[in-house]
Amino acid sequence: MGFGMFQTVADIAFVMTFLGVAAHWVLVPTRKPRNVVQGAVHVFSLLLIEQRTSLLGALKKLAYLLSLVCFVVLAITGFWPLLVRGEHISGYLMMIHATFAPIFALCLAVIAVTWAGENRFTAEDCPWVRRLLRRATRLQVPAEEKPCACAVVGYKATFWLLLFLALPLILSIVISMFPLLGTDWQHHTAAIHRWTGLAFAVVAILHTYLAIRLRMTREV
Repeated sequence: MGFGMFQTVADIAFVMTFLGVAAHWVLVPTRKPRNVVQGAVHVFSLLLIEQRTSLLGALKKLAYLLSLVCFVVLAITGFWPLLVRGEHISGYLMMIHATFAPIFALCLAVIAVTWAGENRFTAEDCPWVRRLLRRATRLQVPAEEKPCACAVVGYKATFWLLLFLALPLILSIVISMFPLLGTDWQHHTAAIHRWTGLAFAVVAILHTYLAIRLRMTREV
């Protein structure tokens, strides 16, 4: 797909994402209604390092908080010239983008190691799986009559999807910096970086929204 097609798809993707988040917020209210701004502030306040927190806990919160800052900077510098000006990133925006990119990659690596255990899928996330196994097999699988924690499953799924998308997102731009595969492949890797960045941004928005809802309802 060409550059113009990317602009169109990106505009539609972002509009649909924000409309979907707004519709879900209205149609599926939280059990304890609060202002979404208060919920966001509450989530970000949880990232502040407590005096009695452990070294690992401080590292996790610092990596998560720094990754949020880097993501905002990278999203603005990366999508602003493409979607607003209709041109490729260059100049000071490219310098800022290239400066924050390695920091963001390092933070993602730390998050992948330190947050993976908390975001692993468990049998409690989807009780219907245990009920299905109990009915389809002769295994004595305990099945509790509890509803599926869809928000928790979505939160964890978007977490792992972000880590999965981070691999082509980072590798594509690193490969494009070296003239090993020729000019044509440099254009291809730049396009992969652009499209993967769009998917990463959409998933990151959904992940942040689910994090806010879960913190507000105290489900995680």
